[in-house]
Amino acid sequence: MDATTLYSIGELSRRTGLPVRTIRFYSDAGVVAPTTRSPAGYRLYDLDALLRLELLRTLRELGVDLATIQRVLDRELSVADVAATHADATDVQIRVLQRRRSVLRVVARGGSSPEEIKLMHRLTQLSGEERRRLTDDFVEGTFGTSGTADADPAAVAMVRAAIPDLPDDPSGEQVAAWAELAELVGDEDFRARMRRTAGWQAAGRTLDIESAAGDELTEFTRQKVTEAMESGIDPLSDRAAPVIDDLVHRFAEAFARTPDRDFREWMARQFEEAHDPRVDRYWRLVWIVNGWQVVPNLIPVYPWLIQALRNGRP
Repeated sequence: MDATTLYSIGELSRRTGLPVRTIRFYSDAGVVAPTTRSPAGYRLYDLDALLRLELLRTLRELGVDLATIQRVLDRELSVADVAATHADATDVQIRVLQRRRSVLRVVARGGSSPEEIKLMHRLTQLSGEERRRLTDDFVEGTFGTSGTADADPAAVAMVRAAIPDLPDDPSGEQVAAWAELAELVGDEDFRARMRRTAGWQAAGRTLDIESAAGDELTEFTRQKVTEAMESGIDPLSDRAAPVIDDLVHRFAEAFARTPDRDFREWMARQFEEAHDPRVDRYWRLVWIVNGWQVVPNLIPVYPWLIQALRNGRP
């Protein structure tokens, strides 16, 4: 094979693997024009046409559109530039497919309603910029825009430092957590709870009830609730009753109060100033979405206590 060799359209088809009708289409479109014609009027192509067809086939298999290929063949674009652009586009497609796979894994485990599936799919399609806009709106809607007089800088910094960001190849658990987070941060009641508790958490301040109860009772309470949580005791179950009854009586004695329903509610409100079950849920979801390891001794114990106090027992 040399530069003087001419090939029929059938020979080009054999050498490139492209159907004759496809080569004819490219020829009619001017992408690969025939070099000359035989005395009988059949199209003949030279070595340059063969090489152009091979490059065209390769680029088409890589997903490059015909208009771009034409510019490459006409030397208006380099193959390197086109490859870089399509590599970037392929990266985006891969991320979309990875997230779609994660949603399908969640669905395959069962328990997701059609509405939840639709929500998860829509949220995973958001770009990084759109996801950041969602979380920025949450921070600004909760604490006010930067410079607002009543915004707690420490609280804002704490929340911003742990902004959830879905990875490119999320697990099913991360997709489900992200969908739950997206709904949570748009809820006005939750924003009010976050606004109320974040300042306490960021400053690490001691609650008034802790100061008044003393270090010994405070540490005893943390220990007992931690043991209950580690044992898998649901705060709303009968197994939680002995634990919470004992703590209520100890606090009632310390504050010279009657351990009745009103006192339980008072205790719950005191602990809720810095620890709220929905806010605790938010931080757990952030840990999951960001792929952070959950450190057991950093898990708040008071949300469990608050739920148990409000379980409706006299």
